[in-house]
Amino acid sequence: MRTLPGPTDHVVVVGAGLSGLACALHLLGAGRQVTVVERDSGPGGRAGRVRLGGFQIDTGPTVLTMPHLADEAFAAVGDSLSDHVELTALHPAYRAAYADGSALDVHTEGEAMEDEVRRFAGPKEAAGYRGLRSWLEQLYKAQMRRFIDTNFDSPFQLLHPDLARLAALGGFGRLDRKIGRFLSDARLRRVFSFQALYAGVAPARALAAYAVIAYMDTVAGVWFPKGGMHALPRGMANAAAHAGAEFRWSAEVTSLERSSGRVSAVRLASGERISCDAVVLTCELPTAHRLLGRAPRRPVRLRHSPSAVVLHAGTDRTWPGLAHHTLSFGAAWEGTFDELTRSGRLMSDPSLLITRPTTHDPGLAPPGGHLHYVLAPCPNTTVGPSATAWRDLGPRYRDSLVAELERRGLDGFADSIQEQQLVTPLDWSAQGHAAGSPFSVSHTFAQTGPFRPRNLVRDLENVVLAGCGTTPGVGVPTVLISGKLAADRVTGGVHDPS
Repeated sequence: MRTLPGPTDHVVVVGAGLSGLACALHLLGAGRQVTVVERDSGPGGRAGRVRLGGFQIDTGPTVLTMPHLADEAFAAVGDSLSDHVELTALHPAYRAAYADGSALDVHTEGEAMEDEVRRFAGPKEAAGYRGLRSWLEQLYKAQMRRFIDTNFDSPFQLLHPDLARLAALGGFGRLDRKIGRFLSDARLRRVFSFQALYAGVAPARALAAYAVIAYMDTVAGVWFPKGGMHALPRGMANAAAHAGAEFRWSAEVTSLERSSGRVSAVRLASGERISCDAVVLTCELPTAHRLLGRAPRRPVRLRHSPSAVVLHAGTDRTWPGLAHHTLSFGAAWEGTFDELTRSGRLMSDPSLLITRPTTHDPGLAPPGGHLHYVLAPCPNTTVGPSATAWRDLGPRYRDSLVAELERRGLDGFADSIQEQQLVTPLDWSAQGHAAGSPFSVSHTFAQTGPFRPRNLVRDLENVVLAGCGTTPGVGVPTVLISGKLAADRVTGGVHDPS
């Protein structure tokens, strides 16, 4: 593994999102002096917090899987996740609700899920689920250390016996076909393939290897932090500060000073200059490239994942059919992905993620109130409506979304709303997300593993990238890993890939 040459005693980490905080903790654990510079007034990045009246709203991810990866970052400084964040395992992890009126509770415990599949679709599908679960576990073991939790210096690193294992497991086939070999019920197949959307690829085109995301969601378990997802970055920032990190809040980096192929200092909008031995940039790729003075040359332009419209609704009631996380599937499926990734049209029959965090933490709302987070995937601004088009489109789409929720059984939803916030690609673009997508660069084969934007910077020997735009990719678990991998580039940390 290539590491930064020269001194690395003082590292400036730009950005206090999950990747930057994980990086800071791992650097501190390796004895580095760390300064974290964040343009916002507090930690979180995408996993931020907004207060609307008496409601406390998570602005980013709502699903937490693989919490041991966060615990690794705390452990680097002799701390622990449990000392900062109170986690509740969700049972069920999800509830899947279908257009035909059927519903399935998605359990991560094997026997419970097998019983639920048997009730839902019969003994043949239950047996298929057993086989699928075993395959997902094998897939995870074949990929995690060698292809996800690793720094790539060359595509030739793929040439390892684990690659043959992955191929033997069918990892280079198509995701939907592989899932279909275990499950014939189309409704069940959706539960184990919708995660491809996180990777920005339709299940019919995604590599079966991306089912590793389904492993995280449906096998490894789903948790909820008391206080909402923002409790995680808040706890990480507190641990880092206790371990000696210096934080500069409301401080925007405007430029990097260079000397002899190295960055020697970070300059802030305030005019302050912070000298350093190394820099880790965890900001959005366009921002990082602007600070670096150029984007790396690639034979094909980067492709970005679909975007999302999010309606945060603080209501005075809720609906018993909702679980903590509810997947509300429309009747359409393949056509939906074509709309999102190719034709650029809004979903004509949307599939939605509805999260109700007050299920497990009523304190996020005022007495008698409830929080509902409704996520509707939509095309990014490259293939769909432009960012500015959403200025007029957003309110209309919000009304159609609310009407759709009422058609799906959330009667009275519109009248129940006390506080609300609508987030569209216009807002994501204003936050600096390329193509108006908070899900960054998609995980096509040409943008995965050693082919994804690298975390080392050519021509600047002491700069590293972290975050969802670089390796290993999008999602809370992988972003936490990206912070650790960036720290390893600085410290030379090596993790056993066996």
